[in-house]
Amino acid sequence: MLVNAKQILNTAYKNKNVVFHININNLEWTKFVLLAAKETNKPIILGVSPSAAKYFGGYNVCYNLVSSLIQDLEIQTPVCLHLDHGNFDDCIKAIDANFPSVMFDGSKLPFEQNLALSKQIYEICNKKNISLECEIGRIGGVEDNVVSNVVYTKIEEALEFKKIGIDMLAVGIGNIHGEYPTDWKGINFDLLNQLNKKLKMPLVLHGGSGISKDDIKKCTELGIAKININTELQIENAKALEEFIKNNDIMNNKNYNPRNLYKKANESIFNKTKEILNQF
Repeated sequence: MLVNAKQILNTAYKNKNVVFHININNLEWTKFVLLAAKETNKPIILGVSPSAAKYFGGYNVCYNLVSSLIQDLEIQTPVCLHLDHGNFDDCIKAIDANFPSVMFDGSKLPFEQNLALSKQIYEICNKKNISLECEIGRIGGVEDNVVSNVVYTKIEEALEFKKIGIDMLAVGIGNIHGEYPTDWKGINFDLLNQLNKKLKMPLVLHGGSGISKDDIKKCTELGIAKININTELQIENAKALEEFIKNNDIMNNKNYNPRNLYKKANESIFNKTKEILNQF
């Protein structure tokens, strides 16, 4: 069933547990992530970045695709469709397309502008019972072809965002989008601990791919209730496609048929998602 993120994240935060946010990239991706959630009986958040929404064909396509798959696949576990890293206009488009949850990312804006726009988005979301994620500090790495340096979240600024009434806050604690470099300094657990004690609300860890299970567990004990995964699944998908193409003549035996060509990749998405969801 399609829900907003409020209840599932508040429950996860209270129980020091986590809800995984899995980015989706096409119909097959969405189908097999949902089937993995069904088999594990775990709530899941399906993340759609603005560039992914464009690739799908638009926000309405994303909403109708997800809601139809939930119905036809008979998915009973809670599913949240969530805009990932949207600007103000992206949020409005997603809201108009009936997304039950959005993330406004104003982290690259001056703090006061980020705060003011977040308040405007919150007023809209609150009236429509849509869950809202905002970001203060900055996650490093590459997201939608935009390169960012890590900016650690300031506690006093995070408190201003809590006052707005948002449901979850993405924090910069050394986490990075994409693959982690060999010289990565790791998660700043001291900062995370301080943020958790002051904010007492669900916190979000972007860049979950490549972080060890031990560190993820420690994060959940310190307030992280939502962890975003994308790169990990993209790599598994690419490896499966590469293996199939290398080991099969794709022009024979109808291997060029997408249902054959993508079979191993779809299985890899399903199996990796199950592995992720079953961590806790």
